[in-house]
Amino acid sequence: MAIPVKIQVFEGPLDLLLHLIEKNKINIYDIPIVEITKQYLDYVNAMQKSDLNVVSEFLVMAATLIDIKSKMLLPAEVDESGEEIDPRAELVERLLEYKMYKYMSYELKDRQVDANRSLYKQETVPDEIKAYKEPVNLDDLLHDITLKKLHEIFKDVMRRQENKVDPIRSNFGKIEKEEVNLEEKMEYVKEYSSTHQIFSFKNLLEKQASKMQIIVTFLAILELMKMGEIIIEQAAICSDILICRKRQVN
Repeated sequence: MAIPVKIQVFEGPLDLLLHLIEKNKINIYDIPIVEITKQYLDYVNAMQKSDLNVVSEFLVMAATLIDIKSKMLLPAEVDESGEEIDPRAELVERLLEYKMYKYMSYELKDRQVDANRSLYKQETVPDEIKAYKEPVNLDDLLHDITLKKLHEIFKDVMRRQENKVDPIRSNFGKIEKEEVNLEEKMEYVKEYSSTHQIFSFKNLLEKQASKMQIIVTFLAILELMKMGEIIIEQAAICSDILICRKRQVN
């Protein structure tokens, strides 16, 4: 009869490796890869095979450990600066990162537990007490106030207000975003062309109120020209551009 053995559950292969390192009191920067690989494989062999997704994660790490073990049996590789490359370096970096996040999660869990122990009491102060205001004795408050002192206080307040004013930005006018819709501007040009069979491109732009209006009007003209709604004509290179609405063929 087989004796059932209770296997400790780990959150992942890195969690198992970290457990083995702490259990054996191993320096994480100098992992005895042979011993750790043996203990790791013993645990993997004892795992239940019901969840293949979980088991596969541990098997991938097992293959990584075996690969590191085989590399350590070979002559050490060197980098560009002539220093030996430790095959365990990447694994150590992953373990340190995992350990940091693991202990951060413990800290957050402790804070959550402490927060659950905090109790708050609803205020029970009567409305009469909350509405109470201590009476002010104006005679005591103003007994040493003179016109000269009031004037000094007034000048100090005005000086503070002046210091708050930005000498550059205070001269700026109010900047407002001007909403210009291309579709509405296209309708405007079409309506304008319906009452002006031929009109000047320059005069049309001069009727616009702002730079943004000019830009969108220009885009509207280009769009209408592409759609075949209007025709652009120019007699010479420097002459005025004329716009006329294309006649609809019934």
